[in-house]
Amino acid sequence: MEKSKSLHIVMFPWLAMGHFIPFFRLSKLLALKGHKISFISTPRNLSKLPKIPPNLSSQISLISFSLPTVPNLPSLAESSMDITHNQQQPLKHALDLLQPQLASFLQSSKPDWIIYDYASHSLPSVASQLGISRAFFAVFTAACLSFMGSPSTLIGSGDDGDDARSTAEDFTTIPNWVPFESNLAYRLHEITKYIERTDEDNFGPPDTVRFGITIQQSDVVIVRSSTEFEPDWFNLLGGLYEKPVIPVGFLPPILEESDEIQDDEKWAAVKTWLNKQRVNSVVYVAMGTEVHLSKEELGELAIGLEKSGLPFIWVLKNSPGTGESEFEMLPDGFKERVKGRGFLYMGWAPQVKILSQDSIGGFLTHCGWNSVIEALGLGRVLVMLPMLNDQGLNARLLNEKKVGLEIPRNELDGWFTSEAVAESVRLAVVEESGKVLRETAKAMKGYFGDFGKNDGYVDKFVSQLVDYRKWAGDSNC
Repeated sequence: MEKSKSLHIVMFPWLAMGHFIPFFRLSKLLALKGHKISFISTPRNLSKLPKIPPNLSSQISLISFSLPTVPNLPSLAESSMDITHNQQQPLKHALDLLQPQLASFLQSSKPDWIIYDYASHSLPSVASQLGISRAFFAVFTAACLSFMGSPSTLIGSGDDGDDARSTAEDFTTIPNWVPFESNLAYRLHEITKYIERTDEDNFGPPDTVRFGITIQQSDVVIVRSSTEFEPDWFNLLGGLYEKPVIPVGFLPPILEESDEIQDDEKWAAVKTWLNKQRVNSVVYVAMGTEVHLSKEELGELAIGLEKSGLPFIWVLKNSPGTGESEFEMLPDGFKERVKGRGFLYMGWAPQVKILSQDSIGGFLTHCGWNSVIEALGLGRVLVMLPMLNDQGLNARLLNEKKVGLEIPRNELDGWFTSEAVAESVRLAVVEESGKVLRETAKAMKGYFGDFGKNDGYVDKFVSQLVDYRKWAGDSNC
């Protein structure tokens, strides 16, 4: 078999841990196949990445750019986990200001490809002028991308007719361009919260425009999913984008490599506690790095876990801008009442290692795609409490796939009760009526956790990168 040409690929993810992780996993897989990777981000973000394996140290270079200072952004903030919801747009503006540094690096290094995120809407045109092939890596489902629509719909250009969206309510129904039956749509409280969070002046275009321009000006779109899991949505997405849409698989974590940044002493305590629990009995609770619950929401969730009667491990974190941690915001007397049955874990947690333990029976999650992949790769049933961004659409898709259930909420304001939490957790994890959910989630290991199958998607993707680059070079002769 003829050895394929080695490529130089630049990776530039959005400044969020849920984006760094898949970008870095893909970088390692590309490096293993002989390609050179330049992974660009800011100093603090690069320091949070796992160490580069020794066998890949000559293939992967970490390139550090300092984030420019902008108004309304804390001085040490370099990622979405460092800020409040209403500071997302200033962070994107700071990212925009990195363009001169990026352009200079691209001009001097002359890579074959640059793979970037949705927020980097000005980067594709810069790369095009330099003769660099361009790929948008979407760390979202094909269903979510299809729901958002074509580039022209996202940008708001062209004659969209009945497809145009002008109100929050327009996002609460399945779009006209979806030709098959589905319940995939936002709840009113989800889209209202999103619009409020992104309605900022003088900080660049809204996210929909960033998405649209990025897709429109890319040569190919890469999606972190598989055609086996969402065949109809991939077929639809290719027509909407009118360019190659390439599934790259789920990029599942390798257990031995997934939790290199950890406190061994804390993990030992967690493992000891988990080993004392019955098989499939523990609820793992984690709401990701960006979701910050109010004190009232935190209270309902806590009391719900208490009412469920099930053992649980709950990952808590600090809340930017409040000066108070989630641990300090828990209801009075809660810690004492659940002592022994509930393990409260403060700070970063080795999520994959926790989910891999036999005592874990289910995962109460915000439905971030990274967390979903890690859970279903291990066959864990989901209890879903989506809060931000694509999480609501993920929850609808996963509900259709019958791998978990959503906690019931008020459609208008998103409020949920402790009773709803307790009932949902018990149904998904232990009750007979939830058995089909648990069995379907377990079967998902064949999609999400099969490394051979997922590596096959990466192999096809690499071949397409090489072939496209060769075709683009020949066509310019």
